[in-house]
Amino acid sequence: MYGWCGKIARIDLTSQTWEVEKPDISIYQNFIGGRGLAGYYLSPHIHRKWHAPEMPLLIFAGPLTGTTSPTPGRSTFMSRSPLTGTIGDSSVGGCFGTELKKTGFDGLIITGRSRRNIGLEITNTSVQFVPADAIHGMTTSQVQACCKDHGSVAAIGPAAENGVRFSNIIIDGHYAAGRNGLGLILAGKKLKYIAVTGTGKIRIFDPEKLKDERENIRRLMAASPAIFGRFGISAYGTGALYDLMDARNMMPTDNFQKTRFAHAWSMNAHAYEKQYKPGKTGCRGCHVQCKKITDSGRSIPEFETMSHFSALINNHDRETVMEANRICNEMGMDTISAASVLACRQEISGKRIPSQNIVGALLEIAHGKGEYANLGMGSARLARSCGRPDAAITVKQQDLSAYDPRGAMGMALAFAVSTRGACHLRAYPISHEILRKPVATDRFRFTGKARIIKINEDVNAVADSLTACKFTFFAASLEEYAAVFSAVTGHSLTGQDLLKTGERICYHERMMNAKNGFSRKDDDLPPRFFGEPETSQSAADLKPIDRKAFQKAVSDYYTVRGLDQDGMPVAEKIKELGLDGI
Repeated sequence: MYGWCGKIARIDLTSQTWEVEKPDISIYQNFIGGRGLAGYYLSPHIHRKWHAPEMPLLIFAGPLTGTTSPTPGRSTFMSRSPLTGTIGDSSVGGCFGTELKKTGFDGLIITGRSRRNIGLEITNTSVQFVPADAIHGMTTSQVQACCKDHGSVAAIGPAAENGVRFSNIIIDGHYAAGRNGLGLILAGKKLKYIAVTGTGKIRIFDPEKLKDERENIRRLMAASPAIFGRFGISAYGTGALYDLMDARNMMPTDNFQKTRFAHAWSMNAHAYEKQYKPGKTGCRGCHVQCKKITDSGRSIPEFETMSHFSALINNHDRETVMEANRICNEMGMDTISAASVLACRQEISGKRIPSQNIVGALLEIAHGKGEYANLGMGSARLARSCGRPDAAITVKQQDLSAYDPRGAMGMALAFAVSTRGACHLRAYPISHEILRKPVATDRFRFTGKARIIKINEDVNAVADSLTACKFTFFAASLEEYAAVFSAVTGHSLTGQDLLKTGERICYHERMMNAKNGFSRKDDDLPPRFFGEPETSQSAADLKPIDRKAFQKAVSDYYTVRGLDQDGMPVAEKIKELGLDGI
């Protein structure tokens, strides 16, 4: 095979045994790799409780991972989410996917539960089960240091071990498999870390064609201001969005009660650049280098973290944001949900948490001790327990990221229909509503948004399966990536062929959620956005979302997605997409 390794490791932690599976080529063709292939292997288990030993943790690279394709360093982690109950997945960068491919595996299927704390060390198609009682309770950086000679490391921290619903898996110290609480899956299996290192090479069908097609995409990326412009993500990381969201009156402030933050001018990416003077790094093989690291090894926060730990909780101290980001990575917690649950508590209590107390609050959450220990349950559960469900700004119990949906109707629809709970990355309508790429759309209207969201979801499913960075698609399209895919694998496909595969992957995710009772009632936004205008008292105040227009947009989305009007999959579409045998 070319691009793919053709082998998957099935690992049973209960018996501490493993075996090699060789999928039929048709499975690769129908689901590609990454998110698509992980979903295929999750499907038989999706009805189980997330903490059942049989529930797998799935880690899959794609056919482009580890090649010389543009942005080839990503992989997908997936299971059923302990936070939402939906499918839980994360496309994550770093070196893990590349090292996994170099060991000769396209993916790992990890099931069972160890009797004692262990780690997995995988080298060149060999799997070792390593005692890990001695490192139980360690932070992710401490685990990383213990495994420094074992390649790329995915580890959990104290947050997962103490039951935090939004705990992450931290890869290579700076990259998070985040949002869905996947760290809790590892903790339930008593699996502290997974280390992978390999020396193999990925076979390429046509290296010369790959070289040409890579250069075509790199030229398109070079011409994109959003990527390589003076204020683009290569220069400032994703924090480049901070000023844009402030200018569009869309920065969630005081738990989404306002959308303008008075201190935004002093909390933007330029301010961090000036104060901390970070260097540039990035995922293995990526030339964008959007990750910013200081000389002391601290990461400059991503945009969502930068925004939520400032505006959302009304904090205007940059060092507090930096430390909050570091502590979340060390403890293994999702930054978006961690900031959101603090904001939720502030609204319920009516008391602001002083900036100097935020880091201490995060440590109490992670260790499950102290005044803030109960915040580890997440915003939705916390708000219900306090009799204030309205204070949780979530979809399917997952917190909204740093974009107020009253300022972008495509974003509003995308948050609501996402298969993993509120997620800006499933369709990323910010690209056309805010960045105006590939074309500008009217951000205050739902007109045409249902079809755009559906298509964007399909494109991003392909990106997560190949795998490739979504930022590449500010400049390139599936037309260019079809040529890259063909050069790597030898399978000739068009952009439309890939888009159809993305549709299959997305529809399959709707099928899995439907098996667990998710339907139209769950494809909704918090009441706040329909009944309350934002209250910043600026000339650009945002109006509440029109409930009737929103419901029509959801119905339109179901029509173009091929669902019934309750959001449920239908037999005809299942058969059309070749999913009737799953």
